[in-house]
Amino acid sequence: MTKEALKPATAPETVVKDDQPRALFDCNKCPAFCCSIYDRVRVTKRDVNRLAKHFNVPYEVALRRYTKDHDGERVLKRVPDHIFPKTCMFLDQHTRRCTIYTARPAPCREYPNRSRCAYFDLLQFERQQQGQDSIMPVIELTFRKVGRVKVDGQDGPEKRWTWGEVE
Repeated sequence: MTKEALKPATAPETVVKDDQPRALFDCNKCPAFCCSIYDRVRVTKRDVNRLAKHFNVPYEVALRRYTKDHDGERVLKRVPDHIFPKTCMFLDQHTRRCTIYTARPAPCREYPNRSRCAYFDLLQFERQQQGQDSIMPVIELTFRKVGRVKVDGQDGPEKRWTWGEVE
């Protein structure tokens, strides 16, 4: 045998290319906006089965214990929070981390479904603008009907967004 044959195989060098997707957010530095500002996290039978298996309870028990009906939609239950009005019942309010991470429902698994998280970007922006890492912007999602109306502008008629009833 040659000396070359006796050398241990080396692992191929890892190459990072610019076209590889990267996560441009850090959930460890976020107060769990995604767990707190949405009124409902829709769950499917598959999600409830995953919760049942995680907690070693029957499907019916998981359905009753961890979800509720919201206008005909099955959603995770929420609880009062010390930062936001309410949050997901599975959020550890001290660490701001998910307590069922491996069993979390599909919407949580998929979020944010891109390399950036708008809430993390807002958090970083506000902290940089204020010069303080302890700044916590308050975010609230409000669903209203919006429309466009024509108004007389300085340079002639223009369309603007309006909240509430649109004529």
